[in-house]
Amino acid sequence: MNTWDNLEPKPGPYKLSVISIFRIFIRLPIIILIICSGSIVFSGIRILEFPLIGQNRVISGHVTRIVCSLCLKILGIRVEIKGAPMAHKGPIVSNHVSWLDIFVLNSVEKVYFVAKSEVARWPLIGLLAKMTGALFIRRKKLDSLNQIKEFEERLIKGQRLLFFPEGTSTDGLQVLPFKPTLFEALFNQTLKNLLWIQPVTLNYLGPSNLDRRFYAWWGDMTFTTHFFLVLSAKKGGKVKVIIHDPIKISWHNGRKELAHACYEIIDLSLKVE
Repeated sequence: MNTWDNLEPKPGPYKLSVISIFRIFIRLPIIILIICSGSIVFSGIRILEFPLIGQNRVISGHVTRIVCSLCLKILGIRVEIKGAPMAHKGPIVSNHVSWLDIFVLNSVEKVYFVAKSEVARWPLIGLLAKMTGALFIRRKKLDSLNQIKEFEERLIKGQRLLFFPEGTSTDGLQVLPFKPTLFEALFNQTLKNLLWIQPVTLNYLGPSNLDRRFYAWWGDMTFTTHFFLVLSAKKGGKVKVIIHDPIKISWHNGRKELAHACYEIIDLSLKVE
C-alpha cells in the first residue's frame, strides 16, 4: 500500500467512454495471454538453465524483457532511453512512480527487483516479480540479517538488483528523500571496493490532453482502479528512462552520503526534464 500523499488534487476523475471500455476488454486478455505464455516459456528455459548457471538468468532474462516490452506496447506506452546500463557489478536505484515501473525497468535491462513482500500477492504484477527472481523484503527484524546476507550474495554473483530508496511511489513530479537502509549492505568490506551503483530516473508523460501524472500511482489510489484506468487509456503516453553514469561505492563515506548523492542526481534530472 502506498503512503505518500500531498495536498494537490489527484488527476481526474476520468469518465470511461464506450471506446475506453472497449480498450479494457481488448487489452486485458492480450496482456494476460502475454504474461502467462511468457511464464510458460520462461519456466521451460529455467529448467534447463538453472542446473548450469543457478539464479543468473542469462537466457530467460530476455523472455522477461520481451514480455514487458510487449505489455507496454499493448498499453500504448512508449519507452525512450537515454544512457546505457553499466558494465560493472552493482545495483540500480530509481525513483518510484507506479506499478508500471516494473514493466518499464524490466524492458530496459535484466534486473532483479528488491520489493516489499506484499508485491508477491498483487495480481499479474506479483507473478511477473516472482518470475524475474525478485528479492522480497519482509519487515520483521528477525528476517533482516538473512535478507541483507542474500542481498550481498546476489550482488557478488553479478545480479543487477534494483530498489526504490524512496520506500513508496509518488506523483512522478518529485523525488522523496532516499532512505539509506539498503545502502548499508553496499559498505560491506568485501563489496564497497568491488561494486558500483547506477541511478536511473523515470519520467512519465500521460497521453495527450491528459494530466502528466496520469500513470503515477500514489496515496490512497487502489491498485485495481488505477490498473483498469491505465488499460482504458488511449495511446500516446510515454516514459523517459534516463540511465546516469555509475558511481563507485568506495567514493562515498557511508550509506547516508551515497543515498543523498543518488537522490540529488535523480532529483535534478527530473527537474531539468
